[in-house]
Amino acid sequence: MPSDRPFPMLTRRAFSATLLGAMATPVMGRALAQTPTNIRLRVADMSQLHAILVQRGEEVIVSESPRGPGLDRVANIKSCSKSIIGLLTGNAIAQGVIPSVEATIGEIAPSIIPSNATPGVEDLTIKDLVTLRAGLESTSGRNYGAWVNSDNWVSFALRRPMVATPGGRMIYSTGTTHILGAVLTVATGKSLLAQARDVLGQPLGIEIPAWTQDPQGYYFGGNEMALTPRAMLRIATLMRDHGRFDGDQIISADWIDQSIQARTRSPYSGLGYGYGWFLSKSGFIIARGYGGQIIAAHPEKNLAVAITSDPTSPARSGGYFGQLMDLLEGPVLSLA
Repeated sequence: MPSDRPFPMLTRRAFSATLLGAMATPVMGRALAQTPTNIRLRVADMSQLHAILVQRGEEVIVSESPRGPGLDRVANIKSCSKSIIGLLTGNAIAQGVIPSVEATIGEIAPSIIPSNATPGVEDLTIKDLVTLRAGLESTSGRNYGAWVNSDNWVSFALRRPMVATPGGRMIYSTGTTHILGAVLTVATGKSLLAQARDVLGQPLGIEIPAWTQDPQGYYFGGNEMALTPRAMLRIATLMRDHGRFDGDQIISADWIDQSIQARTRSPYSGLGYGYGWFLSKSGFIIARGYGGQIIAAHPEKNLAVAITSDPTSPARSGGYFGQLMDLLEGPVLSLA
């Protein structure tokens, strides 16, 4: 019920304060809003960051390379490679050479299993591998050197002890993705390089140079791939646009749907993890590589992002990678 009391009269001081407040509100709003210029200024002070590209819709609105080799020369994308292997896995399933994510190593690629493998590895599924839930002791971190100096990387990884139940918790291990890469090579009859060029390189119009091979000739599954920042951005738009690029369906939309469902969670960053991709609470789909290499997409906000950084410096979740996440979740997201 409306009040019958008369409205109080404003004093000159109160009126002036009200008027100034009303005038200040839009100014404050503009001050809080982010622009591409704000982001350029911010990244200029991030000494590890080499390059950043941000695309909104069809327009690249941030294109900066304050240091490093620039936007058109390849950079080592480190463990962003794991996300690329995830996309190749989806293609192999779509082509029918792998029946499903429930197929096992023993069914698809028994030839890669050494005679002294850890019991049970033959029952590891594609899903276990692509979600980093194989249960095997990690070959990353303190075990990395011994692994890459071994005479057979796949066998070394398959001989690691079981430290968790397969399909259980996430154990970050490049060896797990390398096993998956070997499985894909056996199943398709094509090297990871050939698959990457056929599935992503040619359709996206990007160059994918040859990268490191293990002693048996398997391309490194999960590390050492190299792409230009512009090529990384095209992969980001592919994820943003549900597997489509330039009007063509490059990766199955169903696989993209499956890939961006959290199956586990990183014990380090707390981010969700699907089929090779990290997932933030705000909706970013993220490939993350050592040193601060990032391929990111936000379908809801129509954003795609590529970031390269110094590949020799660490980027921990509580350090530089945390700064990059703050950049994504704050200034970049506000550009939408």
